[in-house]
Amino acid sequence: MNKLIPIVLAIIVALAGADYAQAERLSVKADIANIRSGPNTSDSVIWQVEKYHPLKVVQKQGRWYLFEDFEGDRGWIHNSLLSDINAVIVKNNNCNVRSGPGTDNDIQFTVNKGVPFKVLKKKGDWLHVVHADGDQGWIHRSLVW
Repeated sequence: MNKLIPIVLAIIVALAGADYAQAERLSVKADIANIRSGPNTSDSVIWQVEKYHPLKVVQKQGRWYLFEDFEGDRGWIHNSLLSDINAVIVKNNNCNVRSGPGTDNDIQFTVNKGVPFKVLKKKGDWLHVVHADGDQGWIHRSLVW
């Protein structure tokens, strides 16, 4: 019996890690969404995010989701503000968004850390993205989360 305990514990740890690794990833569908300190509208708003902000669901409590974002910050959001739209967020400053998939294409505009985009399509390591304001172009996958 004592020999089984380490095996059972190892299985539990492996399953818990697998569950975390396969956490659901969603994005904000509202123009602006309040992020709260707890799972209720009476809980304080700790920050706000804009449309297409991606997040990783950590826990569900009714219709409220505790999430983690690209910087490891956590907060609560109501599920009515979320969708399964494929979205990314810029993780570096001064990232170029180009007219096509490659560095030989013109720079359309430059963005900073924290700007979210909806992914329209993929080509190799390049993503064709659009911002909520309609600006679009191509960004390298290594620059986003």
